[in-house]
Amino acid sequence: MRSLRKKVLMVMVTVGVVAALIRSWTPKPYGAVDVRSKPDTKIEKLLEERLHLSQHTYNDVPYRLKESVAGLLARNGCVCEGESGGINLPYSHLLFPRVSAQDLHTAFKDSELEEVKRRRAQEYQGFQKRSQTAADVLIVAAANSPLQYPTQGVEVRPLKTILIPGLALRQKTRELYLVNLTATLGTFDIAAMVDNVSVRGDGETHMTLSSRLLASLNRQLQFVTYTNTLFHPNTVDTVQFETDGHQSVFTVKVRHGVTPKLYNPGPRGEYNVSALVTVATKTFLRYDKLQDLIDSIRQFYPTITIVIADDNEHPKPVNGPNIEHYIMPFGKGWFAGRNLAVSQVTTKYVLWVDDDFIFTANTKLEKLVDVLESTTLDLVGGAVREVTGYTASYRHTMSLEQGGDEGDCLHIRRGFHHAIKGFPNCVIADGVINFFLARTDKVQQVGFDPRLARVAHLEFFIDGLGTLHVGSCDDVVVSHASKIKLPWGQSESDKAYAKFRYPGPAQTKNSLLFFKNRFQCLTHN
Repeated sequence: MRSLRKKVLMVMVTVGVVAALIRSWTPKPYGAVDVRSKPDTKIEKLLEERLHLSQHTYNDVPYRLKESVAGLLARNGCVCEGESGGINLPYSHLLFPRVSAQDLHTAFKDSELEEVKRRRAQEYQGFQKRSQTAADVLIVAAANSPLQYPTQGVEVRPLKTILIPGLALRQKTRELYLVNLTATLGTFDIAAMVDNVSVRGDGETHMTLSSRLLASLNRQLQFVTYTNTLFHPNTVDTVQFETDGHQSVFTVKVRHGVTPKLYNPGPRGEYNVSALVTVATKTFLRYDKLQDLIDSIRQFYPTITIVIADDNEHPKPVNGPNIEHYIMPFGKGWFAGRNLAVSQVTTKYVLWVDDDFIFTANTKLEKLVDVLESTTLDLVGGAVREVTGYTASYRHTMSLEQGGDEGDCLHIRRGFHHAIKGFPNCVIADGVINFFLARTDKVQQVGFDPRLARVAHLEFFIDGLGTLHVGSCDDVVVSHASKIKLPWGQSESDKAYAKFRYPGPAQTKNSLLFFKNRFQCLTHN
């Protein structure tokens, strides 16, 4: 009788889960360099004054809000609210998922929360100093200004020289035309001299040009150069450009050119998947399933390289051609294993799979390669077919809502943004299933936080938000080995795996979201 009740209960749970799945988806010698990259105080004050004036010019003109647009504007604060109510039935949370909200500060004890907040605020200030430059300061060019200057796109290599494009003066007739240029991280000079133009301060951080002839002055301005004199591999100089009664500013980016990281795809023709793709996986206590995965891969891609990260306490050999097996400290964890595996990939793309996946005739990696080769996507997920017959693509969108001093809010929802033209089975999303093909350098750039030991996945996409361009295609399918095992049918290996795989409350995850990502709240459905 007890055995019958267990079977009935298992059937009910299985039906509930299946139903839920169906609903889802140089220079001058400088003793020290200030690397804070903050604008000069005078420039900052000038910009603030200009912005202040532009915001209070037409206060007497009435206006009406267009709520449908105004409601889309960012606010200095975010709301962390979940959905309440709904149907209160067994398994209703699976059948009718509602938006939940988590206050992430609860990952800490009350006695330590204020100290954690203080340290987080201090670290955030340091992050802002490292990541923000003068290019982030709002610069508004006044309308009808006689000064013509570049507002965007001026760039110089560290300690090199460029012509400043676009400088000119558009002014009515007067006895003398004069302009001033002032910089902080470099000097001005002229590449050619024009008659009837006086130039003072060439080779200095401040230069004045004047002439009684406007055409001559403008011709001379075409030969003005900027030389970076303070080495910094990635910063911005803010240049002041002035004439009588008018001031403007523009930025000059100082940075090295981006070094490309290119991969040789081999001869042209059909995609050589083995030359373009490496399969990466992480295994723990499941050598039988790992072997099934390898066998299935070899059936369709006999020469593709497989990289395995293994943190078993008693590792077993995994042999075979084009297999790289890396042993880790025992129980090091899920994301640590991902980092190790991906760090050893030398091909253009890396395919991530779980160790209990099985390749089938529908696991056409060429389709995923075609998507990445033909689009600007960095990563594209496939789909996973469960033993129940249901195929999941596990697509999510993410939205970061700016908050105040307490931190920001992250909102995760099931779904996608839009379809991809030319690929009818593919869409754009922010997070995808645990079966994806990605540009190796982009995955290495984002990385996997090794503190997430056993339970993690979307955290990689959270760290990659704003860096990774993600897609999902549901016509490339990998099968998932059955996870359904009755308690009396579990082996000691199964029980040990469950113990590590499902460790309990995700306090570590929430504490990382709170401190590392500076979130106050996470909402998801």
